[in-house]
Amino acid sequence: MLALSITGMLFILLAAGLPVAFSLALSGAAGLLAIGGTSIASGILGTAPLSSVSSYELISVPMFLLMAEFVILSDVANNLFRAAATWVGRVPGGLGIATALAGAGFGAISGSSTASAATLSAITIPAMMKQGYEPKMACGVVAISGTLAMLIPPSVALVLYGIIADVNIGKLLIAGVIPGLLVTLTIALTVYVLVKLDPRRAPPGSRYTMREKFASLKVVGPMLALFMAVTGSIYIGIATPTEASGLGAFGAFLLALHARKVNRKTLTEALVRAAGTSCMIFLIIVGARIFGYFFALTQATQDVVGAISAWHVSPYVVLALIVVIYLILGAIMDQIAILILTIPVVLPVMKALGFDPIWFGVLVIVIAEIGLLTPPVGLNVFVVARYTGRSTREVFAGIWPHVFAHLILIAILIAFPSLITWLPSQME
Repeated sequence: MLALSITGMLFILLAAGLPVAFSLALSGAAGLLAIGGTSIASGILGTAPLSSVSSYELISVPMFLLMAEFVILSDVANNLFRAAATWVGRVPGGLGIATALAGAGFGAISGSSTASAATLSAITIPAMMKQGYEPKMACGVVAISGTLAMLIPPSVALVLYGIIADVNIGKLLIAGVIPGLLVTLTIALTVYVLVKLDPRRAPPGSRYTMREKFASLKVVGPMLALFMAVTGSIYIGIATPTEASGLGAFGAFLLALHARKVNRKTLTEALVRAAGTSCMIFLIIVGARIFGYFFALTQATQDVVGAISAWHVSPYVVLALIVVIYLILGAIMDQIAILILTIPVVLPVMKALGFDPIWFGVLVIVIAEIGLLTPPVGLNVFVVARYTGRSTREVFAGIWPHVFAHLILIAILIAFPSLITWLPSQME
């Protein structure tokens, strides 16, 4: 009963607009006071901050965020979009498909979804609007393409899941590669089908010669080199995810230097933004650790596992229920907060039902991508609306075909778990 009351207090604080980190810390502290008084509460509050953020693996979070800042600075997304548009511009919905490809390429060298959405908004939507694309479709494909950075390594969300779930972060990052490609294909096919159903949504683009197409690929080289420096080094085992994050940040810095975009002002701004986002994430982790101690003392997790085990239903029924819960939470909460708050409770249930924790982690991230689109929060929708000047209603109208396509892909990933687990299994 106490666990339910404190959880209710947490949601009230969140609904009141208190930052996630402080909501978690205050509600957790209140629960600790109720259980053990000031002695237990003060002891945990005195040790939790340092123990929460002293993990070696957490170094990869600010490094991947800094990598994303340098990638944005280097203007590589613009080059990727132009190259993709050169190859698929004449296909029905070609610029929309090029946006998905550019989102995948940008996500492969940047772990920030909102940064990806903002960058793609500034680059791809003006090009699509100039060609006569339906505004809501153009905005929708940008909003969904931005979410690819959550899944394709290097992904800050997957790193955080690995730390929370205590699973191999290297294997987890590699597990996101095939699903990331499938999500990219899903976005492209959705655009293609929409345009085939109504060609007025997207006029055909310009034609290019094969010489021009191959010439456009020269911009892909630096991106592939950076991707191999990070994901490739993890896969072949010459670097840990933490070491790879440092390599990635340095490689992205070299890209920005090569593009002649680094000066004192831009370097300072990149460092400050990466540090600010890192501090926000670390504060959420500290708050979640305090709340987690309370949950551990109440043994609520064990009670949940025991109760679900007594249901005598198929594990897939429980999984379907959890997917629905994540879809609902994604519509009202920040994705990082959802991971930190729910994984300590949900993952033991998944393990007890026989599900692979790496498979489940990638599945949760794919589900979280939908949360970045659906109202009322839909963070990527607000980012696209802000950078394009379009109304949020128009952007929301453009995302629903992609949401339905995503749900179909989630069902496929559940039916065929090897799509997630096969690639990391080759790292043995």
